[in-house]
Amino acid sequence: MLNKFALFSLTLAALVGCGSNDNNDEARLRVFHASPDAPNVDVQVDGGSVLENVPYTTASDFIELSAGQVHITVTAAGTDVAVIDAPLVLAHNTDYMVVAAGRVAEIAPIVTTVDRSAPPTGSARLRVLHSAASAPAVDVYVTAPGVDIEAAEPVLSDVPFRAISDYLTVPAGSYDVTVTVAGTTNVAIQALNLSVSEGLIATVAALDNAGGGAPFALKVLDER
Repeated sequence: MLNKFALFSLTLAALVGCGSNDNNDEARLRVFHASPDAPNVDVQVDGGSVLENVPYTTASDFIELSAGQVHITVTAAGTDVAVIDAPLVLAHNTDYMVVAAGRVAEIAPIVTTVDRSAPPTGSARLRVLHSAASAPAVDVYVTAPGVDIEAAEPVLSDVPFRAISDYLTVPAGSYDVTVTVAGTTNVAIQALNLSVSEGLIATVAALDNAGGGAPFALKVLDER
């Protein structure tokens, strides 16, 4: 099922014009700090501060920006030391997430659009982001609570670091989400009885422990 994934460019400049042609001149952008050994960060757009002192595992709200080319700079908080410094083209009426991913020595942005349209009645829309720098490729199981994954098939297979899946539409309810080393049932991360409410739109991100390495964790980023 690896063809369900898109590995996004490691340079922000590669993402051009992926939105609708709506006349709305606004685009919306959120930033997610997923670099386990990086310090808190500040974020500037075209030289102006938009976020300050953002800690690891924190995602900003969606920030409204004018569509078109902007310059994104991410620096160590309170300094001018840039860890990400690149242009990004924002399409009209489109939502984006920029993820600062990887250990600080290898940090690079993952850029993805965000589908914030309402899911079908009674359902939720979820996708998975592999942003755990120390973890290998993984399989993802989404099962009813208490179901043994030995008797289940992964809904996503062989997901590499920096990959983000398509959205999956699932009925609202409670689920066990289990992440295993790809091709095995060796559990790397597990979230039991995860409540998925009707109308939820979210990215479920796999993350290192602070500083890097295990224990790994899942973070649900609400995109509504």
